[in-house]
Amino acid sequence: MLSVKDITLSFGGIKALSGVSFEARKGEITGIIGPNGAGKTSLFNVISGFYKPDTGMVSFNGRDISGLTPDKRAAAGIARTFQNIALFRGMSVLDNIKLGGHSRLNTGFWSAGFYFGKAQREELALRKNIEEKVIDFLEIDHIRKAPITALPYGLQKRVELGRALAMQPEVLLLDEPVAGMNREETGDMARFILDIQEQLGTTILLVEHDMGMVMDICSQVVVLNFGQQIAAGTPAEVQNDPAVIAAYLGTAA
Repeated sequence: MLSVKDITLSFGGIKALSGVSFEARKGEITGIIGPNGAGKTSLFNVISGFYKPDTGMVSFNGRDISGLTPDKRAAAGIARTFQNIALFRGMSVLDNIKLGGHSRLNTGFWSAGFYFGKAQREELALRKNIEEKVIDFLEIDHIRKAPITALPYGLQKRVELGRALAMQPEVLLLDEPVAGMNREETGDMARFILDIQEQLGTTILLVEHDMGMVMDICSQVVVLNFGQQIAAGTPAEVQNDPAVIAAYLGTAA
């Protein structure tokens, strides 16, 4: 579904990524782990088109998308969430989620501006799809009209996930989806991620520091350290890799 080949990314004299290569298999969850500063979010920014790598290629469904802008990649079927919540705080839950669906609308400038004909029909269809397939799916109907600023942190993260789902992605990039959550919120988010994979068939790339969650729900794990890929394999293989233990996981006292 998604292939990253020999990605190198530099900021001045700093190598953020160096020769990173892996494949995310269709309909599976691939975890990206590593210490802070390992290059995980930089890798997501390359995949989503926000950063242009020095070398390497990103391909999606067998097509080289390295030259596409972020909006074109979103329209092609790649959506993401962010490490730090990036919702529009002056808007409601429903309006934030609806924004994610606008990459799927085909209305022209004039009809959208005057909101008639095709524009109105598309907007109503978008809202119906979001209310039935996203808001109900994430169990947030009770807060659909609430302003973002009135929500606790865990629900804001769920709304951001909803905005990404409104894009109807084939590939979903989740950047630390449970960071800062308590045990109950983490369990709920893990359940939603598994439901997205199993019920919607979405291919998921997951950056996360919660190793229990990563090892439980991912089918393969890629490990970065100082921008270099030091391991890749099943959770069991990665957990027992001496290089990964030394760089990130550690050993029990």
